[in-house]
Amino acid sequence: MALRPEFNIVDECTGAKNIIVTGHIKPDGDCIGSTIALTLYLRKRLPDANIRLLIEKPSPCFDSVKGIDIPEQEYAGPEENTDVCILLDTNAGRLGFAEKYFERAKKKINIDHHISNAEGCGDLNYIDPHASSASELVYHLIDESELDEDIARFLYLGIAHDTGVFRYSNTSSETMSIAGKLIGFGFDFSDLLEKTFYEKSYEQAVLIADIVRNSQSFCDGRVVYGSIGYSEYCEKKLKPADFDGAINELRIIKGCECAIFMYPLNEATYKVSLRSIGTVDVSLISGTFGGGGHKRAAGFFLKGTREETLSRILTEIRKQTGWTE
Repeated sequence: MALRPEFNIVDECTGAKNIIVTGHIKPDGDCIGSTIALTLYLRKRLPDANIRLLIEKPSPCFDSVKGIDIPEQEYAGPEENTDVCILLDTNAGRLGFAEKYFERAKKKINIDHHISNAEGCGDLNYIDPHASSASELVYHLIDESELDEDIARFLYLGIAHDTGVFRYSNTSSETMSIAGKLIGFGFDFSDLLEKTFYEKSYEQAVLIADIVRNSQSFCDGRVVYGSIGYSEYCEKKLKPADFDGAINELRIIKGCECAIFMYPLNEATYKVSLRSIGTVDVSLISGTFGGGGHKRAAGFFLKGTREETLSRILTEIRKQTGWTE
């Protein structure tokens, strides 16, 4: 059962003129769902406050979701005027362009479910690594009588995405109970998941198929690795959103207990995603390289060639498990 918050989010924001809600760089479904849902709720409860949501532009896979245009990608207001800044689904180290507002805010609130952020980084913290998602935590911050279809849609989006559509071990009976209440508001949850979680363009499907076909296995098939090199990334004019779902396709290969996927941010740095069935605690591996996440899903950035990066990750996996080639 998720911990209940020790503070009332509306009370903590009452009287504030300028409130900023934000989340991590490269926002995923949970970051998007939790931040938009909380923004909508606070705007409903505090109509006289200036409440802005600052996150990077969501992936095109979310374009069909009603209300996805609420986030702002820039804000020119002076950061010292921020009365309250609420950071969701991460710590301050992954904030991106909104970091200055969090740093200068008169009151900082951190809401997260990542074990790598167990202490929190705010003046007030609502951290619960046992919760399925930041969106589940936001649900507990909201007065249920104020829930509506739009808020419910985004909370459901966040919970569904961070649980792998209720397949991952972070899905509890409480998570399912909350999801059931949310779909009772009448939005088309099936279409929401189809468009944002499953659907791929033909080009994207071919790209992911190529990644799987060219993947490698290690440790008697228990580790599967796929990647895109810098030259191919540039030649094909690829974008991070093109790889949505690639890591999951590697993870579901029979016998795979840990999947690794990496793509270049530039010629010298790779973005690494890790997924596990639980045998490997990928949050520990990610933490070794300055990243974060959960036992079964984590990620980080690492400088070096693909070969160097893979070798370092495999070394950490073998240390943890004792697996050999």
